[in-house]
Amino acid sequence: MPDPVASTDPSQRAAEAAGGTEVAFPDIAGMRYEDAREELVSIVSRLETGQAPLEDSMQLWRRGEALAAHCARWLDDAQTEIEQATRPAPPATLHADDEIFDES
Repeated sequence: MPDPVASTDPSQRAAEAAGGTEVAFPDIAGMRYEDAREELVSIVSRLETGQAPLEDSMQLWRRGEALAAHCARWLDDAQTEIEQATRPAPPATLHADDEIFDES
């Protein structure tokens, strides 16, 4: 299993720590952020009760890790998109061969 500390990307670390859970849960890839987060909150609540058998708890934990990685990617992608959309345009520059029109 890959070293979860080796990666600096939080979503990649989560996926690695979960042992490649994204492959085990292919339905997560198409989930909207809100749906994935809602399911993750539900899983955390179920795990916190401590009532599930160990095998079920481990399966829930793996799915939760995959959901957390999916949500992190959604947020990272949204942040990147916003940063790109709000980045100021570079200033226009004139080059020696540019034509300058004088309308006088």
